[in-house]
Amino acid sequence: MHILISIKRFLKTVINIPVRLIALFRFLFQWFHLKGRNDKRFDIKARDLYPCLSDKTSTTPIDAHYTYHPAWAARVLAQTRPGSHVDISSILSFSTICSAFLPIKFYDYRPAHLQLTNFDSEFADLKNLPFADNSIESLSCMHTIEHIGLGRYGDELDIKGDIKAVDEIIRTVTPDGDILFVTPVGKSRIEFNAHRIYGYEQVIDLFHDCRLIEFSLITDNGEFISNAEPGLVKHQNYGCGCFWFKKKSR
Repeated sequence: MHILISIKRFLKTVINIPVRLIALFRFLFQWFHLKGRNDKRFDIKARDLYPCLSDKTSTTPIDAHYTYHPAWAARVLAQTRPGSHVDISSILSFSTICSAFLPIKFYDYRPAHLQLTNFDSEFADLKNLPFADNSIESLSCMHTIEHIGLGRYGDELDIKGDIKAVDEIIRTVTPDGDILFVTPVGKSRIEFNAHRIYGYEQVIDLFHDCRLIEFSLITDNGEFISNAEPGLVKHQNYGCGCFWFKKKSR
């Protein structure tokens, strides 16, 4: 499977060479054409050339993982309406946008220095969160756990770093509190040093102290399936699982 993927990537690169050359010639032609008809409001000089050769598409390109999963999480927050929300190391745009209508505290190994109302950011190590037990009513950690312990972002190598991080998340959330968790799913493996990919059952086992409210899936083909059938995960190479858990009351 991986050999086939590598061959496809190589062929795509080779095939794209003439396409890119055509795009470059089109770019130069259009520049000369526009330069000759400039209305004098702007300088249009060779030193300012800024070629964008791949944006002429029939539809808006999207990264399915990073378009769908924040949209999914925002819709959950619109449904649960917590008084405040804690996000740990998810894509930053999720927290900044949601802070327009909800107080957000963003924590990361690399804090974000931003000045926005309803938004605060501080340092946090996912394996040792600075929160009291049972203190957070709503928490998200999306497309993050799969990296913990692989050293990619400067954290220490720890083969069980993901387990420790999930245990910390569960520890800090209140009974019946909400956890929005997103991670790559498919055939379980580590693609060092980028990320882990989990089987569906592995994620459920990680959150054994929680009950699953919703599982949605972004497939290899970029399709978003709400309330997906868990069996679909085993057919994905690099899917994206969106899990909404509630911590069990004891």
